[in-house]
Amino acid sequence: MKIKIIGSGGCVSIPRPLCQCRICKEARIKGVPYARCGCSLYLEDLNLLIDTPEDINAALNHADVKAIDTILFSHADPDHTMGIRVIEQLKMDWLAQSVGITCSQPLTVGAMPEIIKELRSQCSKYGSMLEYYEKMGLAKVKNISHLEQNGIQIEFVPVDESGVVTVFVIKDKERKVIYAPCDVKPFPNHLLFYKADVLIIGNTIVGDQLKDGFVLDETNILRKELFVMDEIVALKKNYQIGKVIITHLEEDWGKSYDDYFRLQRQYEGIEFAYDGMKIELP
Repeated sequence: MKIKIIGSGGCVSIPRPLCQCRICKEARIKGVPYARCGCSLYLEDLNLLIDTPEDINAALNHADVKAIDTILFSHADPDHTMGIRVIEQLKMDWLAQSVGITCSQPLTVGAMPEIIKELRSQCSKYGSMLEYYEKMGLAKVKNISHLEQNGIQIEFVPVDESGVVTVFVIKDKERKVIYAPCDVKPFPNHLLFYKADVLIIGNTIVGDQLKDGFVLDETNILRKELFVMDEIVALKKNYQIGKVIITHLEEDWGKSYDDYFRLQRQYEGIEFAYDGMKIELP
């Protein structure tokens, strides 16, 4: 099983436009892995991409992805979907279209039913973006809660009864990876999560002191919405997970690639994602 972190950033990419903080200035000079695109993941075994943040084109080019057959969506938040025009970039041939030749291999675009419903409400002047790409023959949109292909299964676990946020469990006969990029607190309780080899999770505040010395006190509302590191340690222990990789790293945390590399030495079996990070499970 071969997985690649295409984008490890949060709802604000790094470097943030105009920002002159230490982290953003360094990212402009050094590029990846100091720079981070929006949160997305690629499963090479199935040519499968999860989520399309605004900068997905640049992220895919940096990761040197060669093929995409399927795009899944974890939820409909803009920072995970507003790069949906990548469907057009991947599949539209305007010259062929001009002489009546249409796309012969449309992308499969899938998500749980409530998420598809929300995605269909995202519009341009042509109406629903998804319906436009369907009409153009670039995509086949499907309600999906389970995917099985080439010996790999992907189970879609809803975070709660609303069904608008997904945790993906990717497994073959021997290995299991959980991908929970965003809006997954409180973390759902499911037997599928036990003894996973890797948990890739977002929604985590990293450190007590954040950008510009901001201190997150105990009453801050973000503590209800996002995990703190102690909660990640507890999840790892409770579900007997081999390794945790924290992604969706926000610019607001005020930490560089080097800062995260130093910080992960304080934890056993916990790492911090970066753009282009490879996860290979033999």
